[in-house]
Amino acid sequence: MHWRRREFLLATGLTLIFGSGARARILVEGGPGFESLRSNPRRLYLHHAHTGEVFNGIYRDDGGPIPEAMVDLATFLRDHHEDQTGPIYLDTLDFLADVLKAANQAHATVLSAYRTKKTNAMLSARIFGVAEKSQHLAGRAVDITLDSKLSTAAVSARRMSRGGVGWYPSNHFIHLDSGPIRTWTINYAPRRRGGRVIDIFQPARIAESGKAIKRPLTVKERLQLQRAIARKQAKGR
Repeated sequence: MHWRRREFLLATGLTLIFGSGARARILVEGGPGFESLRSNPRRLYLHHAHTGEVFNGIYRDDGGPIPEAMVDLATFLRDHHEDQTGPIYLDTLDFLADVLKAANQAHATVLSAYRTKKTNAMLSARIFGVAEKSQHLAGRAVDITLDSKLSTAAVSARRMSRGGVGWYPSNHFIHLDSGPIRTWTINYAPRRRGGRVIDIFQPARIAESGKAIKRPLTVKERLQLQRAIARKQAKGR
């Protein structure tokens, strides 16, 4: 009965997960039919930079995506600002897993995944390069950093031609999504004037003013800004 029920759900291209842990339906897009969802077991080992949470396990087996793992991943990849769970797409998870495998990396740190419209608007006001119609809004995108071989991961991802790949070398992260195939690179070198660095990063001031600094932020700076925004939000409660 377990397998017959699961095959029916996956054959529709839509897995519905009910219960307090999900709080919403979890969408799993798997292509034209159930057969395309069958595969060898796949796993991910992810750490979330902002929540400190970890997902480490198999998310699909030889029968397809594992519903319980999809719920765990949807929670892990939620919009942590709003504590809201969004859809997750199997294509995005597989893309991420294959990129890590190509770079011979077992682990990745997630910087951003699903975003609500409110969060995306807030980030676009404060961080250079956040798109108004971002694939993060659909739950199709994930920004990651790696301990090593990040450039290898970026090159491998582009060669796969499976979606969007953004490469931020000086800021040490890559964007992956299962949307339209496209690539971009933003490599920021600090501008200097008379020995002084222009666009000095001041996270508290940016969080307070809501005005973006006109350059990409490094992973460290993004984390500092996220903490500054969280402190500002906490004061307003």
